[in-house]
Amino acid sequence: MKRTLIALYSFLVILVSCDTLKQVASILVPSEYEMAMGLKDALSQGLFRSFDAFADPAGNPIVRFAFPGDAEKIEKTLRDLGLDKTVDQVTGKFTRATSSAVRAAKPIFLNSVKEMSIKDAAKILITDNTHAATEYFKATMSPELMVAFRPIVDSTIKVEGANRDWKQITDIYNKIPFINQPLETSLTDFIAARAIDGMFSIVANEEEQIRTKYEFRKTDMMKKVFGYAEEELKRRAQQSK
Repeated sequence: MKRTLIALYSFLVILVSCDTLKQVASILVPSEYEMAMGLKDALSQGLFRSFDAFADPAGNPIVRFAFPGDAEKIEKTLRDLGLDKTVDQVTGKFTRATSSAVRAAKPIFLNSVKEMSIKDAAKILITDNTHAATEYFKATMSPELMVAFRPIVDSTIKVEGANRDWKQITDIYNKIPFINQPLETSLTDFIAARAIDGMFSIVANEEEQIRTKYEFRKTDMMKKVFGYAEEELKRRAQQSK
């Protein structure tokens, strides 16, 4: 009788343990909504990193203004013509204008992440592509961001007076004989697109850090979903062996 009770008790313990493990597993596996929120947290964190970069653009090649086309060749040609001061003024003014535009547009970028509908969040989360969320964000939101960002860039360029310096440069450069491609007289679209590309580059780098390093996961949601993604990728790798 005693042995029977012990056996029954052991069986019940096993059942309870299995049920508990299932409950724990269901808690650990994030829902589709949680996956989407974790991805948005990561993108927002990357955006804040890019805001910091644009706020202090000195020495950052991603943020510093570069001439459209073959930038080094164009800059060398202009400097050879004795336009060092004007080139430096244009570079500084456009860099500052871009920095100001990014600061002014901060709510637009953050709101775009907030309002973005992430389809198939699990596919974006559980992948070997360490830039998957950034690429999705860029493909989904770039046209909308460009429309919203362009007038801000245009305004800050005029405030800095960069448009006047740029006209001086284009008037001289475009008269040089045998140049392959004249400089555009308006740089608003170029600068807006380059700023957005620069921001996405920084966001992509931050996403990679979040995916590969626990200490970069600054919110509980990121810790949960990217921790799960990490373990799921390991499990799949083991299964494929």
